[in-house]
Amino acid sequence: MIDPAIEPEDEARAAIYGLVARLFFAPPDAGTLAYVLHANAFEGDSKVALAWRNLVEACRTVFPVVLENEHTDLFVGVGKAEVTPYLTHYVIKYATDNPLVELRQQLTRWGIARHENVNEPEDHIAGISETMRFAIAVQHRPLEEQKEFFERFLYRGGIVFCDAVSASAKSNFYRLVAAFVRQFFELEHAAFEML
Repeated sequence: MIDPAIEPEDEARAAIYGLVARLFFAPPDAGTLAYVLHANAFEGDSKVALAWRNLVEACRTVFPVVLENEHTDLFVGVGKAEVTPYLTHYVIKYATDNPLVELRQQLTRWGIARHENVNEPEDHIAGISETMRFAIAVQHRPLEEQKEFFERFLYRGGIVFCDAVSASAKSNFYRLVAAFVRQFFELEHAAFEML
């Protein structure tokens, strides 16, 4: 639940992060598709607005069962996923790098813990996006803290992840999701750069 005292711009940002988390955590159900169809998210001719319109149009004609198959093929797979949704995979440069440990330490500092029944590591794109939503809408973290978390744990890996989804031959609907999410992340990055 979004705090009624939150600024409209931050409420919108938090909602988008929540949607990103929902879209990548599991295949969208009819309710999620309806949410996208009725959300007034982006207007105009910007790259993010165009990517949003393409996603909205795809939500008009897609069937949840098809999305379930695509989500499984892309992010779960049999044996190995086509595209890993774990963002630390995309930022490790050296064998001694351990960004997942750093992420867990940051979550502990913010008082955020993983639910006991959740088996996914914390670096799943859905988990990091949900953390951004929570930091904005619930904890009301200052923009400087949001920026540091975004740049350190979401932006670099998230961009490469979106490119990997877009490049996959198994990606149809999720190619449009990734195109939108990439543009949203670029918009956030540009906005944070102005701080």
